[in-house]
Amino acid sequence: MASSPSRVFAALLPAAGDIYRDENEPGMGGHTVTVQRTQNSAREVQVTGSAEASCPADRATVSVSFRNSKESVNDVTNSISRRVEYILQTLRQHHVKGEELTVTRHIYRADDLYHMEALVMVVFSDFGQMERVCIVLLEKLDKSVCVSTPHFYHSEECLSLLRRSVCVAAVENARLKASEISSMLGQTLGHPLLVREEEAMERDGGREEGEGGEGVHRPSISATSRVFVTFNLRHKDRTRKKI
Repeated sequence: MASSPSRVFAALLPAAGDIYRDENEPGMGGHTVTVQRTQNSAREVQVTGSAEASCPADRATVSVSFRNSKESVNDVTNSISRRVEYILQTLRQHHVKGEELTVTRHIYRADDLYHMEALVMVVFSDFGQMERVCIVLLEKLDKSVCVSTPHFYHSEECLSLLRRSVCVAAVENARLKASEISSMLGQTLGHPLLVREEEAMERDGGREEGEGGEGVHRPSISATSRVFVTFNLRHKDRTRKKI
C-alpha cells in the first residue's frame, strides 16, 4: 500500500466554562461572554488519507475449437461428439468443474456436406491448472483443435475486494496521522465522527508475473482511494484515581 500526505485540520474550540472578556468594547463598559457548559465539547481533528493497491487478474478464459465435415448428419455429429467427450474427460481429470465450462455446437450444410463446428470455453482461476490442460490438449489432439491464448480478466469479487481493501487502508492511514497529531496537541484521539470517501479511481496497473513462477504474465488493476475523516478529541487524563 502507498500513501500520500494528509490534509489536516484541528479544531480545539473553547472548553466548557471558558470565559472571554472584551474590556474595550465602545459604549459597553466591558462585557462577559460565557460559553455554556455542554456535555460534548466540540474538539475534533480532520484529516484526509490516501492509499493505493494493485491486484492481478484472477480469471482467464481459454477456448478450444474444432470442426469436421461428413456426408451425413449422424457421421459428423458422432465425430464431433467423440472429440467433445475427450476434451471434457481431460478437463475432468484436471479437476475442472462443470460450471466452469460451456460447450456450443453449430451445424450447417454446404457443397453436399454437413459441417459441424464446436467450441469448448473454459474459465480458469488456477493458472497452473490452465497451463497443464492446454499442454495435454495440444499434445494429444495436435492440429485437429485450435487452443486459444488465455484471455485474462478480473472477476467482480476480485474488484470488489480491491476497492474495499484500498478504502480501508486509506482510513487507517488517516487514523494513524490523526493519532500522531492529537498526541502532539496533548489530546487523546477519540471515536470517528465522519468518514467520507472523496475519491476512488482505478487504472491499468501493467502486467504481473504469475505466482509460483508459472511464467504467465497477467494484467493488473491499480486502485486508489482518498478519504476525509473527522475524529473526536479528548483531554488526556493526567490523574488516575487510586483504589
